[in-house]
Amino acid sequence: MMERLSELQKKDLKYIFHPCSQMKDYEELPPMVIKKAEGIYLEDEFGNRYMDCVSSWWVNLFGHCNPRINKVIKEQIDSLEHVLFVNFSHEPAIRLSEELSKVVPKGIEKFLFADNGSSSIEMALKLSFQYQQQKGNVGKTKFISLTNAYHGETVGALGVGDIDIFTKTYRPLIKEGMKAEKPECYRCPYGENFNSCDAQCFEKMEELIEKNHQEVSAVIIEPVVQGAGGMRIYSPKYIKKLRELTLKYDIHLIADEIAVGFGRTGKMFAMEHSGVSPDIMCMSKGLTAGYYPMAIVGITQEIYDGFYADYLEGKSFLHSHTYSGNPIGCRIALEVLNIFKDENILDVIERKGRYLRERAESLFKDHKYIGEYRQIGMIGALEFVADKESKELFPSEDRVGYEIYKIALKKGALLRPLGNVIYFMPPYIITEEEIDQMLKICKESIDEYISRRKNG
Repeated sequence: MMERLSELQKKDLKYIFHPCSQMKDYEELPPMVIKKAEGIYLEDEFGNRYMDCVSSWWVNLFGHCNPRINKVIKEQIDSLEHVLFVNFSHEPAIRLSEELSKVVPKGIEKFLFADNGSSSIEMALKLSFQYQQQKGNVGKTKFISLTNAYHGETVGALGVGDIDIFTKTYRPLIKEGMKAEKPECYRCPYGENFNSCDAQCFEKMEELIEKNHQEVSAVIIEPVVQGAGGMRIYSPKYIKKLRELTLKYDIHLIADEIAVGFGRTGKMFAMEHSGVSPDIMCMSKGLTAGYYPMAIVGITQEIYDGFYADYLEGKSFLHSHTYSGNPIGCRIALEVLNIFKDENILDVIERKGRYLRERAESLFKDHKYIGEYRQIGMIGALEFVADKESKELFPSEDRVGYEIYKIALKKGALLRPLGNVIYFMPPYIITEEEIDQMLKICKESIDEYISRRKNG
């Protein structure tokens, strides 16, 4: 295979260990070296173009090489590239925090800066734990999350995650949290529909909290959508019930908005669907529109006050990142908020999301091997089943999603597989014509895979 690769591909495989990959797969599908990008399109070194239907891992909100964001980066670089964030500050961080306070759920008033989503989860867990200790709730040392959850891949984050491919190898290292049975909406044991149910499945979480509340510091959730666990959408009523119970027992509610924030679900933040606010929320990915690694943790005034004391009392939150509050990242994030406001992005998402739903449901509703098409905002997912009536999955070793992904790449679309699920999460600038093309390639790729499968 190596003799058919470009020099750049050969050097890539010689030196680089790619994330979330089995490198042996690269013998069949070598890395595509992207030379440039514009709008929703990526272009490789051979001139092949790919529709970026997943916003380059969910981050690229407004297209590659967005002129507005490019402009503010150039301006910021010429004035201040970085300064330590201890005893120093700068205008981009101050203005970003002020503007962010206007759009986050009510009650989130203070902001801490990190440099990636997993780190923000670590900060959220540590903030909750330390707050409870400093308030005298010394027995509250544990966390609850959902089965099928994903909250990142650092060791603390893995403790509240529940996707086996990420966690099983590291179980001896992990301080495992308690897990409540997830909402299972496609195969609902109550025979309900998440659009109209009363979140009866909450009884599993309720039982766990009622039994263990004296030990629980916080519950952490991905609001409304479990992302890496298969783009599984559940009722906002679940979150509302959870908020009521956590308040009753002095348990923090941590909202992991890393993937679902900044308009992805049709609201600025997914918690808004439930009409309640968390105590702590983690933001990243779309925060900087795919330009810069940055994350922010928002907290309530009450939590902030729990750390406010004379230095010698030892209540400081001693968690730092070298690039905390980086001015370039802050200036980008501020422009992201400006674009949301200036270009009425939430209205754009509502309109394009409606078009995406209509076209996708029309195209896939009668497909023999698609058990469910699910969507919220600009997140769409197809779940493949071997039998539509029983909802039996294809064997995991068949790697159905991955095989369809490979076919779609050859047709010019970057989709992403999650086991038996293929999802799309395109930049908000995608046009209706491009939505049609994305769905067309998706369907052709599915049909081609099924045909190959039948023909052996």
